[in-house]
Amino acid sequence: MSMLRSEPIRRRTLHDEVVSRLRDMIIEGTLPSGSRINETDLGEQLGVSRTPLREAIKTLASEGLIDLVPSRGSVVRRFSFEDVRHMLEAVKAIEQFAARLGCERATDAEVAAVVVMHEQMMARYRAGNRLAYYKLNQEIHTAIVRLAGNPTLCELHETLQSRLKRIRYVGNGRPERWAGAVAEHEQMIAALLTRDGEGLAVALGRHMDNTLERVADAI
Repeated sequence: MSMLRSEPIRRRTLHDEVVSRLRDMIIEGTLPSGSRINETDLGEQLGVSRTPLREAIKTLASEGLIDLVPSRGSVVRRFSFEDVRHMLEAVKAIEQFAARLGCERATDAEVAAVVVMHEQMMARYRAGNRLAYYKLNQEIHTAIVRLAGNPTLCELHETLQSRLKRIRYVGNGRPERWAGAVAEHEQMIAALLTRDGEGLAVALGRHMDNTLERVADAI
């Protein structure tokens, strides 16, 4: 009798859990930009010792969300408007290039997977769950870049996207801004479904330009 093979069960490690919690605290503003991280207080709040907390801080520092400052310790990174503009310009260029390639190279199953994520994101939008919506939103942008089948593009995109997490989250703080971002995603998905690479690139470019306007007063 043959044994059925299955994927191994993957459990989140303590490190992954602490990194995720800290990242969410930065995204939601519980740990504000420019604030110093008090490891003792934060460790008590999360119920973890200083060792896993420090390792999590190092991980988020590598993502660009935390600065390790001599004599000050760990500080939540603060970006200027110019920093954000430059990063969004780079993200725009990567996503537009990936969109054109992806519409040519992606399989039907890969496109369908992005559409499923979009539908899940819309459900979070209708429920008013901003953080869950935002996480799926970011996954969709990542998935669109992956459609190009270019690991180097994915790596560059991930680095920039990690640094923009808090900024892009606050950009949807007002209902009309959130609704505008959702409408732009609808246009993106419509172009992807028809494999209109140029149309998807234009929609993504418009989305990035509008993102800069939406986040301007939050920087």
